[in-house]
Amino acid sequence: MRPLTEQDIRASFINCSKGEAKRLAVPRDLGEVPWDDLDFLGWRDPGAPDRSHLVAERGDRLVGVAMRFQPARRGFLHRSMCSLCLTTHPRGGVSLMTARKAGPAGREGNSVGAYMCTDLACSLYLRGRKIPETGARFEESLTLEEQIARTRGNLFAFLDKL
Repeated sequence: MRPLTEQDIRASFINCSKGEAKRLAVPRDLGEVPWDDLDFLGWRDPGAPDRSHLVAERGDRLVGVAMRFQPARRGFLHRSMCSLCLTTHPRGGVSLMTARKAGPAGREGNSVGAYMCTDLACSLYLRGRKIPETGARFEESLTLEEQIARTRGNLFAFLDKL
C-alpha cells in the first residue's frame, strides 16, 4: 500500500458525511506505519471503543469505510475466524464489523457486516509480522502471494456490498 496522509484518509470515506470524516480519529503515527506490509489501513477509534475504520486502495482510488462493532463476549475456549485473512483468534480477537451502506440505502439504515480481526491487522498476520494470541496461523498450501490475493478479494467483496 502506498503511504497515506491524513488528508488522503479523510477524503476517502464513502459511507459517512464530510463532517463525520473530518471529525473521526485518524492514526497519529502515519509516519511509522509499515506501508509495504499492508493491503489496507485499519484502526480502532481510541475515543469510541465500538468504532473502527478501514482505508483500502481500489485501483487508483482510495475507499474508506467507517464501521461499528460489538465487543465479543465469547467463552474462554471459543475461537473465531476472520473472513478476510482466515486467521483464527480466541475470545474477542474477531468481531462482526458493520458498515453503513453508501448513499440513500445507508441513510435508510441499511448496513453490511463481516467478521474481521478486531485489531484490523490482517495484513500483518498474513506476513508473520504480528502473531495471533494463539501463537501461530494455520499452515496453508497457498503461497503468501495467493493468500494476499485471497484476502484482497475478500476485502473487495465486502467493499462492493457497500
